[in-house]
Amino acid sequence: MDFTTLICAAGGIFVVLVVFLASAIRIVPEYQRLVVFRFGRCLGTKGPGIVILIPIADQAKMVDLREQIREVPHQTSITKDNAPISIDFLWYYKVLDPAQSVLQVGNFELSAAGIAATTLRAVIGGIPLDDVLSEREHINNMLRTRLDEVTERWGVKVTNVEIREIIPPKDVQEAMNRQMSAERIRRAVVTESTGTREAAINVAEGEKQAAILRAEGQKQSAILEAEGLRQSQTLKAEGFANALKLINETAQTVEQKTMTLQYFETLKAMGMSPSTKYIFPMEFTSMLENFTKKG
Repeated sequence: MDFTTLICAAGGIFVVLVVFLASAIRIVPEYQRLVVFRFGRCLGTKGPGIVILIPIADQAKMVDLREQIREVPHQTSITKDNAPISIDFLWYYKVLDPAQSVLQVGNFELSAAGIAATTLRAVIGGIPLDDVLSEREHINNMLRTRLDEVTERWGVKVTNVEIREIIPPKDVQEAMNRQMSAERIRRAVVTESTGTREAAINVAEGEKQAAILRAEGQKQSAILEAEGLRQSQTLKAEGFANALKLINETAQTVEQKTMTLQYFETLKAMGMSPSTKYIFPMEFTSMLENFTKKG
């Protein structure tokens, strides 16, 4: 055997060894698992990390453990009140048992999509149109529960279902548009009437406050005027009393003869009057006694 043949043989052995190692050694990420079959018998789940397989004897199926999302395209369903409606939704699932997801169903995603479509029609068929349009959360929960009951035996958990779009019939859409327009008009009228009522209340409240303030002002004015009048009358009365007191005090200091002389002066003035009648007071004689008495 020449050297060239030896090199070719060694190269062939090396290639076979590389292929052998490539098919025998698998590196499994943390979020994946290998379901290993040896001569057709399931050995269970392997991974994560390095997994050694026997070429030809072992076969492996990779399963992703991460939560997945799938779309169910628009499905035409008939509601309980015989209204056709088109719905599409998203559903989320996660593989809990990799071996069961491989052993119990041939094509999991295709099977689950079919189950989701038929489940949607069954759920929508038991709900009136108005409830379909207004109770999305309820429908989501019903779909999730129904799907989870079916996929549980496959080792798969349906975590969530979300309706993405609901397209009602054209006549229903037109009726909804009219209803929305009427509702907007109603709200506008209610808002306008509420504003008018609040404005009237504010005006009435302002007038009430103004009237209260005017009455309060008039009250204060009357009180001040009465107080001023009272003080004025009090001052006048005090002045009059003081004047009388002063007169009385002055009169007590004047002698009786001085008063009699003043009285004579008054009589003299009366005598100069052209009147032919003379009136002498009864006190005249008592006044003369002041001059006839001996000091």
